[in-house]
Amino acid sequence: MIKTLFLWLALLLGFTGMATAQKLSPVGTWTNADKKATFEIYKCGDKLCGKITTVAVPNDPATGKPKVDKNNPEPKLRSQPLLGLVFMRDFAYDSENKWDDGKIYDPENGKTYSCYMKVLDANRMEVKGYIGFSMIGRSQTWTRVK
Repeated sequence: MIKTLFLWLALLLGFTGMATAQKLSPVGTWTNADKKATFEIYKCGDKLCGKITTVAVPNDPATGKPKVDKNNPEPKLRSQPLLGLVFMRDFAYDSENKWDDGKIYDPENGKTYSCYMKVLDANRMEVKGYIGFSMIGRSQTWTRVK
């Protein structure tokens, strides 16, 4: 009887923990602090990726044409549009609502950084890009877009 009770209690706590983890998933649409764009985080195989879904100023003021990835270090990619650009790749779940071992590309400077995402609550996520060690880098708090 006691063993059965403990088994049910363990199962209940396990399901509750799984439900909490699912609520804190980064999958969805987010914006950064300066609200220059929105990003969709989505499953790509067994990892997570992210793409640009909107840009506050979608067209280049000088040409009137859609903005492109003009700072890409690969010349052949400089004409690809920013809208739809996959700029986050290979994030794997680590622990405690943290997805790590990913890469983030910054189209403003054409550089790629190591990165992790940590969901802070249902509507906020810390995104940190870094070179080498995660203690040194740049963090942003992103807000979920409803």
